Amino acid sequence: MLCDVFLARVRDYSQPDLADVVGRLLESCGCKPAPGTPVLVKPNLVAPYNSSLSCTNPLVVRAACAYLLDHGAKVSVGDSPAFGTARIVAKVCGLTKALRPLPVKVIDFSGTKRIPLSLGGRAGVAPQALEAELILNIPRFKAHDQMLLSLAMKNFFGCVTGLRKTLAHQIHGERANRFESMIMDVALSLPKNLSLMDGVVAMHGHGPARGAPYPLGLIGAAASPVALDTAMCMLLGLDPAAVPLGREALSRGLAGAKPQDLAFPLETPEAFPGQDFILPGKLANVAFGPSRVVLGRLKSLYVKIFGTKGTQAG
Repeated sequence: MLCDVFLARVRDYSQPDLADVVGRLLESCGCKPAPGTPVLVKPNLVAPYNSSLSCTNPLVVRAACAYLLDHGAKVSVGDSPAFGTARIVAKVCGLTKALRPLPVKVIDFSGTKRIPLSLGGRAGVAPQALEAELILNIPRFKAHDQMLLSLAMKNFFGCVTGLRKTLAHQIHGERANRFESMIMDVALSLPKNLSLMDGVVAMHGHGPARGAPYPLGLIGAAASPVALDTAMCMLLGLDPAAVPLGREALSRGLAGAKPQDLAFPLETPEAFPGQDFILPGKLANVAFGPSRVVLGRLKSLYVKIFGTKGTQAG
């Protein structure tokens, strides 16, 4: 059975029918929550740096939340950023302001539930994600210095809470394939989810936070994050096996991992300009050295203590 991936052209975030496009895509991929359904919206709130590009655009998140509210869903927006908290990053990137008219709260993932991993060990995942009735995953289309691309599957790594993300890099990053296997295990442990890709302005070069804008003009949606990621690889003319998470999905035989597994009822990947999208050259080591761990924790503490000072709002 083919996996449907729904793609639409969006010129820019100020396009008047942005909300209509988002709504049509969500409806097409089966996102029709019953009234009263609790829905967790999981954007990419990676860090308060270059936030207008590194984070999911607030207008896309707002449009998705409005669609869910129109169906009577009870909506919360949550994440566990690499630096700081979800509330801090949401304020910096403009998401707090964008959501202000809506009955939606931004929550920080807290606590942890440990899930077993295929290659041994456990990962600490946010209970808010594991216990959700439905998750709407809203990644931003980005290059990634360690994982080549940060797409729908990679966005679920944000469900690993706080310091445990750093520990995951340390514990699982030294052995080949173990880090992407861990992310896949986390994603597959989550309840029912759908994914909405913000690729209106993508990030290429050195992602996930320090790259440059790339006008891709795309929003996509799928019931399968694997299928959505495969479609994004096709758009770039890239073999999914060249991407660590794509390779992991192929090795597990997951539906949607192969281009021939997909159907495109709307636009096709070839309709979008990905030919000059710049990918990282040699991928950086997934494992963090001791100095990077210490520096990362200091940065995170700085953001938590001083909030948005020294950052630029998106």
